[in-house]
Amino acid sequence: MILAIDIGNTNIVIGCIEGERIRFVERVSTDLSKTELEYVVEFRTLLELYDIGIGDITGSIMSSVVPPLNNIVNAAIEKLFHKAPLLVGPGVKTGLNILMDNPGQLGADLVVNAVAGLQYYGAPLILIDMGTATTVSVVDEKHNYIGGMILPGVKVSLDSLVNRTSQLPRISLEAPRRIIGKNTIDCMKSGTVIGQAACLDGLIERIIEELGYEAPVVATGGLSGSIVPYCKREILYDNELTLKGLGIIYRKNTE
Repeated sequence: MILAIDIGNTNIVIGCIEGERIRFVERVSTDLSKTELEYVVEFRTLLELYDIGIGDITGSIMSSVVPPLNNIVNAAIEKLFHKAPLLVGPGVKTGLNILMDNPGQLGADLVVNAVAGLQYYGAPLILIDMGTATTVSVVDEKHNYIGGMILPGVKVSLDSLVNRTSQLPRISLEAPRRIIGKNTIDCMKSGTVIGQAACLDGLIERIIEELGYEAPVVATGGLSGSIVPYCKREILYDNELTLKGLGIIYRKNTE
């Protein structure tokens, strides 16, 4: 069984993979102020929660878009399992053909998602990851990662709206009772949830227009579950996509 960790700007996604089966997926807050020992305690507690012993873990893999945390989390894993994790980056085999101006600049999370997307859903494919930022990745019919787009995440946009206005309150991320809001809170919910859903629909339509052929769409990330159900276009939600990709990359580099 392997431990898989994806360090994002807001959350760290943690899970255990047994063969090709995901034993669990959990999210904890990304915290630059935490020490190596605090992460050791956090990881150990999660494993105990799912009745997984330290000795059950035979290896680990990590991807990250927060470089300042890499050494801390790496040291925590090494202290816990007495072996450093495989870090997704240059020199690690992924099998992904990246057609970008600078392939080395592509975020590790996008690489991992694309590897899983190709394995489980084939090509062509459009991948959406909704976290601190909303990212869209495009894999063409020849299995090439050809690019995508980055836009402000749902909560980033909402927080900015609330922080920069005097009278708008903080709201929960849920859909309104109707599209046309009748009060401030419902208007904000409609603009945030339905507005983001409409944005995704529009982006997908333009991507397919530029590709010249249809492509299925898969979404992942902590906020996708709140937005995707309100899109008009069919989008498959896969909460385990990132961990699946980490599992595939681990096997490519160790078997």
